[in-house]
Amino acid sequence: MRRMLRISGAALVLGVVALFGWLALAPPELLKVGDGYAAKIVCSNVFIARRDAQSVLADDVQAPGHPLLKLVKVAVEPEKQMVTARILGFAAAGYAAYRPGAGCTSLPDGGGTSLPPITTAAAVAAPASEAPWPEGEGAAIDPALQRLIEDADLAGPGARAIAVIRDGRLVAENYGRGFDRSTPLLGWSMTKSVTAALIGLRVAEGRLEVARAGLLPEWASDERASITLADLMGMQSGLEFNENYGDVTDVTRMLYLEKDMAGYAATKPLTSDPGATFSYSSGTSTLLSRIWMWTFDDPAAALAFPHDALFAPLGMSSAVLETDASGTFVGSSYMYATAQDWARFAQFLLQDGVWKGRAMLPKDYVAFMRAPAKASGGKYGQGQVWLEENGVRAGSGSFPADAFWMLGHDGQAIMLVPSLKLAVVRLGLTPSRLGYDVQKLNAKIIEALD
Repeated sequence: MRRMLRISGAALVLGVVALFGWLALAPPELLKVGDGYAAKIVCSNVFIARRDAQSVLADDVQAPGHPLLKLVKVAVEPEKQMVTARILGFAAAGYAAYRPGAGCTSLPDGGGTSLPPITTAAAVAAPASEAPWPEGEGAAIDPALQRLIEDADLAGPGARAIAVIRDGRLVAENYGRGFDRSTPLLGWSMTKSVTAALIGLRVAEGRLEVARAGLLPEWASDERASITLADLMGMQSGLEFNENYGDVTDVTRMLYLEKDMAGYAATKPLTSDPGATFSYSSGTSTLLSRIWMWTFDDPAAALAFPHDALFAPLGMSSAVLETDASGTFVGSSYMYATAQDWARFAQFLLQDGVWKGRAMLPKDYVAFMRAPAKASGGKYGQGQVWLEENGVRAGSGSFPADAFWMLGHDGQAIMLVPSLKLAVVRLGLTPSRLGYDVQKLNAKIIEALD
């Protein structure tokens, strides 16, 4: 009996050693995705938003995420400006590194990034708090609207910032506990609309055309050569891409296991003819970043372009658009900005791309952005915006026909209604499983307008 116990004990020890060795040396990709995600989210929130690492891990990563994320531990190295995340504290390490002006970059292979710093023409001066918005931070509070956004049921669980813009002025704003005007917040897929605007700026400069095909050299010899820029922008390229989260799919692989995200998305084959099928894809939005960046002869000029051509003119001093490890902006997912700076971008679209009398976007470009993509059945615009949110379409119920939305993961939403000169920014951490409907807030705000 003692011999059998010794043998059983030895077998158990060997099994445990083998398990830990497997986790350490050849971990499943799902664990690598989890650690990559944790490292990236903690890194950006520590170095951009100046939040506490352990709070971010608990609140932003573990509480709303996959159960395995509760086993993740993170280590922050301020001197290296780097974050490492490991399941159980030792397995499937994920890494992210910070670069001033460029935010955090996921490093799937753990290697250091040799990316150069982003050099911009000039820093954006922080808005003077006493000046009226958008030049400053001063609000002209409308008491009726303020009461609506302070209503916990309308604001929804996990709300972190709400701002209402009417007639070009900030008329209501509210913040969740631990957040304020100075906190940059992740827009997730609202970043796609910013990517569309950057493309519009290059169109205005004569460097791009939305009807252009033959977009990538690796597509030149096959049917993907017929994909147009407009096809990619309208999510009707026909390219294969699995956008499901919670497992190792195309989108999670791209964001957390690939150094060259656009390169990965470019390898995808066609599953339908370009222009024939609507398929929402973060891969195509990241491809759009590569395409507009390649219109520059100097990579450094491309890296400085979002700041110099968009953020600085609009006074978006907090805005940070992040890159992957190859130096391509992750135009599908990764822009941080304060609620007021997200609102400045919304106001820019409400004004048809005109700012302080200067037409920055081509004439009717915003109208193009919100015109329905043919294959979407009327729910998605040609320029990376939504015409429907939670089953409610523009032109139905309380919502004017020209309403459109920027939407992002976990409850990020901006409603824009040009005819009412209205934008409503709502940012937070509100997973879809909670059933929150931002349209109830939006409808109440429209109803309350004079």
